[in-house]
Amino acid sequence: MTHDVHIIGGGLAGSEAAWQLANAGYKVRLSEMRGGGDMTPAHQSDRLAELVCSNSFRSDDAERNAVGLLHAEMRQLGSLIFAQADKHQVPAGSALAVDRDGFADGVTAALTGHPNIEIVRERIDTLPSEGLAIVATGPLTAPGLAEDIGAATGKESLAFFDAIAPIVHFESINFDTAWYQSRWDKVGPGGTGKDYINCPLDKEQYLTFVQGLLDGEKTEFREWENVPYFEGCMPIEVMAERGIDTPRFGPMKGVGLDDPRTGRWPYAAVQLRQDNADGTLWNMVGFQTKLKYAEQVRLFRTVPGLENAEFARLGGLHRNTFIKSPELLDPTLRLKARPNIRFAGQITGCEGYVESASIGMLAGRFAAAELGGKAITPPPRETALGALLAHITGEAEVETYQPMNVNFGLFPPIPGKSKKADRKLLYTARARDAFAAWLAA
Repeated sequence: MTHDVHIIGGGLAGSEAAWQLANAGYKVRLSEMRGGGDMTPAHQSDRLAELVCSNSFRSDDAERNAVGLLHAEMRQLGSLIFAQADKHQVPAGSALAVDRDGFADGVTAALTGHPNIEIVRERIDTLPSEGLAIVATGPLTAPGLAEDIGAATGKESLAFFDAIAPIVHFESINFDTAWYQSRWDKVGPGGTGKDYINCPLDKEQYLTFVQGLLDGEKTEFREWENVPYFEGCMPIEVMAERGIDTPRFGPMKGVGLDDPRTGRWPYAAVQLRQDNADGTLWNMVGFQTKLKYAEQVRLFRTVPGLENAEFARLGGLHRNTFIKSPELLDPTLRLKARPNIRFAGQITGCEGYVESASIGMLAGRFAAAELGGKAITPPPRETALGALLAHITGEAEVETYQPMNVNFGLFPPIPGKSKKADRKLLYTARARDAFAAWLAA
């Protein structure tokens, strides 16, 4: 099949870009190296849109949360990622979490079955010199292609660590100690207010645990020295290094959780979130780590309720790379030096599943408009899509550019003074109006 656009990378961004183009009537060649003899340090299969870290797309609240607003905008634009996420949802309080296997299978089946998409299992080592292309190779871009991107841009790639949280077999959790509850009993889409499993620690247990994090044997990555961690996916032991109470005010906070044995909030807690539809696998929320495997097993089994924990997957660490997008890309994600090429997903410096897919969506829609000879009008900055796009393609400071989740700080300020809660509602109300007007136009 001849193609109109060559998409390199079958992750969330590449998959969404392919779907948008194919549904617009254009032929797509989707190149994915997994399944063609190559693999990344983080993936476990050759399925498209495989989730390698958390199974959560974060908050689904479109009224008070920027990422929830981004969810809503993507659904309105016919997102494949959200069609499959909604189909394979598992309870997670106010968050949207998915059965990771069912989700990836669904995305793969949808793309494989589309008549306008040809999936080729191949590694691409150079940027296409002709024709329209979208590079969506993510943070684990193959070395050959990474070098060619560097040659084309004349800039060194930036890099940061990203980490993977462990997954526990449900049947190995001790419910004499652990209990079900969402923080503050919050009920989200498909949830009951009891969507998390909580394992409590008293002060002595917590201090001993944190000391274990500090003393535990870590994997060394000498070639990655002086590379910054992304704040939103920081290893738990690095968090502990910042202060003895830092984990307790982060992923291990006990507030809003009522221990049924005491009727009180625990000093600290480890939360687990359902990871698959059957509820047989649960991931340790916020427990990304670079502890060695044996050390993880020993230390995590000191958590009350996890004394006999069996792990389906242990935590890990990998390197992410991204380009200086604000300097290198134009407002429609084209590489200024090679305008036949667009970039999308985490390689642009956005962070998070939702953000990656959203930039893939925009890259696909921009390419479709270009092919159709239509004017390309990026979404307004008042919208979640527009705010994130503007940050990537020019609003961010180039010299200090770092991976960023969508947040209201990227939006144009709301004039005047108002309470924080009210201000969030003002942001989302303004965004909905701006998005509707852009969509109509």
